[in-house]
Amino acid sequence: MDTDPALIEAYLEHVRVEKRLASRTVDLYALDLAKLQAFAGAVASATGTGLALTEVKNHHIRRWVATMHSGGRSGRGIALILSGWRGFYAWLGRQGLVASNPVQDVRSPKAPKPLPKALGVDDAVQFADFQSDDDAWLEARDAAMVELLYGSGLRVGELVGLDVVASPQAKGWIDLQAAEAHVLGKGSKRRSVPIGATALQALVRWLSLRGDSGPMPSSDASAALFQGRHGTRLTAQSVWQRLQRRSLQAGMATPVHPHMLRHSFASHVLQSSSDLRGVQELLGHANISTTQVYTRLDFQHLAKAYDAAHPRAKSKKP
Repeated sequence: MDTDPALIEAYLEHVRVEKRLASRTVDLYALDLAKLQAFAGAVASATGTGLALTEVKNHHIRRWVATMHSGGRSGRGIALILSGWRGFYAWLGRQGLVASNPVQDVRSPKAPKPLPKALGVDDAVQFADFQSDDDAWLEARDAAMVELLYGSGLRVGELVGLDVVASPQAKGWIDLQAAEAHVLGKGSKRRSVPIGATALQALVRWLSLRGDSGPMPSSDASAALFQGRHGTRLTAQSVWQRLQRRSLQAGMATPVHPHMLRHSFASHVLQSSSDLRGVQELLGHANISTTQVYTRLDFQHLAKAYDAAHPRAKSKKP
C-alpha cells in the first residue's frame, strides 16, 4: 500500500503530460482515485491484511459501486468515477502491474426512468378553460387543439395529421356525428378515440370559423383540420409554439407542451377509473408496460392526498 500514492501520481502525470488532458480533468481524476484509495484503505483496516490498489478485484469494485449508490450518488456520477478507475487500471495493465482490469465489466446503476410530466387536474382544467386575447379565429383553433390533446390524449403527430372528413388520402379524421377521432398512431396503427362534449363544442366552433373551402383530396393543406393563417397544415413544431405561448398567457407555472397534455389525460383518466387496459387502448400503446408508468403518477397523486388529509401523515411536534 505504500506504493499506492506513487502509482496514482505517476498515472496523473501520464494523463497530464502524455494525454495532455486539461488540468480540470486531471483534478477530477485525482479525486476519483482518492475515493478508490479510501475504499481500499477501509478494506485494509477491516481485515488487517492490507489491500493495495494492485490487489483490488472485481468484487471489490462492485461492492464499492453499491456503497456509492446506496449513499445517494447518481448513476451518472458513478459512471464518471468508474471511467476514471477504468483508465487507471488500464494503465496499470500496460505497466505489467495487474493481470486484468477489475473495472472492465462493471457498469453504473441505471438511472430511474423519469416520470412523464403531467399537470394537476385543476391546472389542466384552468389551461383548457383559458381564453386568450387572440382574434376569434386563432383562439377557436388553439382551444380546439388543446381540447383534443387533453380531452382525447392524442399525440401531436396524430393531431396535425387530422383531416376534416375521411378520404382515401387521410391519415386521420374527425367524425362529429359519432363524436370520435380516427387517428394513425405509431407503427401505422389506426385507432378510434372518443371526443368529449367540451371538445366537440370547441371543434364545432373552430369549423364554423375555419373557412368552408371544403376538403379536397388533391390538396393536403385544404383537407387539414388545423391550418395556419395561409391555409397550410399546421406542423407539430407550430403546435408546440402555440401551446407554450398560451401557457404563458394563462399564467401556468411551467410551459405546457402537447405531450404534457397527453400525459395529463392518461393520468387523470387512470386516477378516476383505475382501468389500466382502457387507458392503454385510448393511448394506443402496443405494450401495457408503457402505460404502467402512469400508475407511478397515480401513486404520487394518492401520496399527496394522504400527506394533505390524513391525520397520521405528519408527526406532531412534541
